[in-house]
Amino acid sequence: MKIKIILVDDHKITRQGLHSLLDEQKNMEVIAEAEDGREAVCKVRELSPDVVVMDVSMPGLNGMEATRQIVKEFPNIKVIALSMHSDMLYVSEMLKSGASGYLLKDCAFDELARAINTVAVGKTYLSPAISGVVVDDYLHRLTKADIADADVLTDREREVLQLMAEGKSTKQIALQLHISVKTVETHRRQIMNKLDIHTVAELTKYAIRKGLTSLEP
Repeated sequence: MKIKIILVDDHKITRQGLHSLLDEQKNMEVIAEAEDGREAVCKVRELSPDVVVMDVSMPGLNGMEATRQIVKEFPNIKVIALSMHSDMLYVSEMLKSGASGYLLKDCAFDELARAINTVAVGKTYLSPAISGVVVDDYLHRLTKADIADADVLTDREREVLQLMAEGKSTKQIALQLHISVKTVETHRRQIMNKLDIHTVAELTKYAIRKGLTSLEP
């Protein structure tokens, strides 16, 4: 059975070129074209394609909002963004909108065909250039989050948090760290205020998530 495709782009020459190339693929069929997001949503409702190849920047209704509407209404239909923008803002917004793939318009046609086949079976496809942008952004955010966490709690507060998460009482923590019960209580209060977490159960989850302790006995 052929993969049914709708092409969405505000440039007619782009649509026609892709239409001709995709129709040469034995397992693909372009069933419609649309020149903006609003028309794309209407065509999807009417024709129920398997894959929508969606331009990101279009007048009227842009590709991000059109993708959001399509995926919300038809979660089984896959959308591939085909854009000139490699900026993380465009990539992240399209992925948040529900796109299953993101390609740059300067990619080779073979890559588009590969992406269509990939998303059609429920997987995600990002072009190599976009994958690098996504990974770099993730690592940047991760590093910032780690630095922020490291700055929030002092070394002693992390020690107290670990012992709290391990089920130690205030008195036991005081004995183990050779500090007073009152000091432990002060640390507990500061930890809760800094993290804006106010129950031991949630603090325990936080400690596990941050690797300060584990569920293992």
